[in-house]
Amino acid sequence: MRNKAVSIFVYLIIAFAAFGLFTQLFGNTVAFLSRLLISIGIGAAIFGLVYFFLIRNRQPSGRQRDNMKKYKQAVKQSKSKYGHKQAVKSAGSSYQKANQKKRNPKRASHLRVIEGNKAKKKNRVSS
Repeated sequence: MRNKAVSIFVYLIIAFAAFGLFTQLFGNTVAFLSRLLISIGIGAAIFGLVYFFLIRNRQPSGRQRDNMKKYKQAVKQSKSKYGHKQAVKSAGSSYQKANQKKRNPKRASHLRVIEGNKAKKKNRVSS
């Protein structure tokens, strides 16, 4: 019962606000529009100050931003090179797997072997 009384009270306040808005709009249009523009201007000024002093300082600086761009580019390249696509399973996939040969796809390694003399032992001084 209490929720119903609260909702009626809220609807009543909204109705009074709408009535006041329409009477100001049709009764004194110039004053209404000037108040509206002033309110929008003050809101934009407050938003600008909050953004300038709080939000702008939290964003990374130029060097950090460049490093982040390089990192994201490296991640993108790595995903394109080594990314795995998940296969969509169908109802008959277990039967098909039994009939197919198991293949182990070889990936190109990102490591390089440096050739050298592996058979030659190092001459170490023993004393």
